[in-house]
Amino acid sequence: MEQLLATRSVSITELKRNPTAIIAQASGEAVAVLNHNRPAAYLIPADLYVRQMAQLETARLREAIAAGRNDPNPAIPAEQIFAELTAVIEQTARM
Repeated sequence: MEQLLATRSVSITELKRNPTAIIAQASGEAVAVLNHNRPAAYLIPADLYVRQMAQLETARLREAIAAGRNDPNPAIPAEQIFAELTAVIEQTARM
């Protein structure tokens, strides 16, 4: 049997019979959904899913930033960006 990554489990048949009760009994924890005693899916609370998606997006952005820092030939040199920002700041100050 595969390792379950949840403290609770339910068969697909049980989930089909009464999904509302299964969700209520989960008390905000993940539930492994089993098919022939093997995990077929995991049922997780919506707020946990949202947090995990946000963490995943943050990790992707960090990887992209790290890759950009290591790029010896960035698409736009930092000096150009700073010069443009300085020009905008000076123009705004004159208004």
